[in-house]
Amino acid sequence: MNIDPKSLRLFLLVLERGTISGAAEQFHIAPAAVSKRLSDLEQQLGAALIERSNKGVYPTAAGKSLAAMAQRLLDDMDAMGALMRDFAGGATGNVRIAANLSSITQFLPQALSSFMARHPKVRVSLEERISAGVAQAVADNNADLGVLIRGVGSAEVEYYDYRQDQLVLLVSANHPLAGRNELAFSETLDFDYVGMHTGSHPNLLLLRAASELERTWRCRVQVTSYDAQCRMIEAGLGIGVLPRSVAQSYVQSLGLVMCVIKESWTARRVALCVRSRYSLSPAARLLMDHLLQN
Repeated sequence: MNIDPKSLRLFLLVLERGTISGAAEQFHIAPAAVSKRLSDLEQQLGAALIERSNKGVYPTAAGKSLAAMAQRLLDDMDAMGALMRDFAGGATGNVRIAANLSSITQFLPQALSSFMARHPKVRVSLEERISAGVAQAVADNNADLGVLIRGVGSAEVEYYDYRQDQLVLLVSANHPLAGRNELAFSETLDFDYVGMHTGSHPNLLLLRAASELERTWRCRVQVTSYDAQCRMIEAGLGIGVLPRSVAQSYVQSLGLVMCVIKESWTARRVALCVRSRYSLSPAARLLMDHLLQN
């Protein structure tokens, strides 16, 4: 089916103005030409789209359905045109990202570096928040894109699968658990922990898992960065849970020991979130597509 976008725009304009003459005046064509295009569109689709009366024009049930689909289609075509113009001239703009610490540490550095190398006119601002705060920032229009742990946050945003990570246990080299390659979470609860800041996703998981076992999670120290957490673990102030790829670097640099926790909740899905993919600026959509593809 080969539908002329101009006919769809005229159809929407007729519904908006309520008269064929009003749409014709705004489109700078004769009313008869508008009427002919609408008749051709109805014939092509095989359905009546409008009802005419002495008070104006009203959509039929088919017309209402077409109007919703036509608006989305035309919005997509407009966005496509804008995106291609940006490709041709070099995309410009500012994109605001809110992301949780593990995503900033594991996934975003290389992805943002390669994006900004391809699109040097796009400015990217990045703010760290806990996952619930990431979703809220996007919902409140304080960020264009969010990167967070799936299953945390607002229902008012759209989520797209992005990455996966796994939480593991880090202990000092002389800790009683240092000789274990893997263990159950319950085996760790006799020891003090070094946790992240209040509200962080690992803390919430550990509290919930301990509660389900009717045990207490003993958090002796709370910090705001992985580096501080690992320094405290190295100093013997407790054990800690970190994403595997982050933990591996500290295993090498600080001589810590990594253990696998045999619990399903240690596997986490990381997602991108936006208010609406179709409402993103061309620069933000470029960045979103780049993140999902890299």
